[in-house]
Amino acid sequence: MSRIAVITGTTHGIGRVTARELAAAGYTVVMLCRDIEAAGVVREEIQGAAPSAAVHALHCDLASLASVRACAEQLRRNFASIALLINNAGMVSTRHRMSEDGHELTFASNHLGPFLLTGLLLDRMDAGGRIVNVASQAHYRGVMDLQHIDDPQAPYDARAAYARSKLANVMHAFALARRLAASGITANCLHPGIVATNLLPGWLRVVQRLIRRQSFDAVRGARSTLYLALSNRASGINGCYFDEHQRIRKASASANDPGMQELLWTASGRWTSLDARDRVPNPPAPPQEKA
Repeated sequence: MSRIAVITGTTHGIGRVTARELAAAGYTVVMLCRDIEAAGVVREEIQGAAPSAAVHALHCDLASLASVRACAEQLRRNFASIALLINNAGMVSTRHRMSEDGHELTFASNHLGPFLLTGLLLDRMDAGGRIVNVASQAHYRGVMDLQHIDDPQAPYDARAAYARSKLANVMHAFALARRLAASGITANCLHPGIVATNLLPGWLRVVQRLIRRQSFDAVRGARSTLYLALSNRASGINGCYFDEHQRIRKASASANDPGMQELLWTASGRWTSLDARDRVPNPPAPPQEKA
């Protein structure tokens, strides 16, 4: 039986390419998507190119904690083990909106949903399994102000909200890697490059036109994700941030602050009601800040 790869956000861009390449590599691919009809189109596309590929599509709205929990339970019923978990889906709200659970929408979709999903699936991960968070170099501009994330009266800037959510992705990967250090499971994160996609908000499309020579297509944008998921050279690497050229880079000072990582973890656990009953490992003592 082939190994299981779970990936969020496969209806467009690098997620679509990543799902296709994982299927070509022989994995049973489980796509978690908010738009299940669009996911069905991708599934048919992959199976048309590789008739023997095993591809499944499950509904999962990462902005809804109830949807994430329902999806995780379905995964747990259907699959005994998971080799790859790729938290790929991402979005940005151009105006201040709240999720159904009362959290700022960009942060809820890009961090809280993946945080909860990962926690609910940890005990299904294979020994030697890999968890990959698709983050962004935007995290260097992120500020983690936990007290005001959900304050509807706080000034809202879409770029700042996106950067904060991507900082959370990196901090999550680092804190998770510390918890998994003795398990053989690895957790890493990456910047995929500036990828040409119809999911870019208007403000980022304007910026992209100004720096078009530096932008990637989806195939190239998926390279670092696929490297961390499939390459033998990435085996055993844990708690690192990779750039779009598959090179390890130093993340921001905020991302590397273990105290802030733990504060974010604790707050995220409280906001998602993720606790010991959900099979999350107890954290070791935080190490000194990375060099």
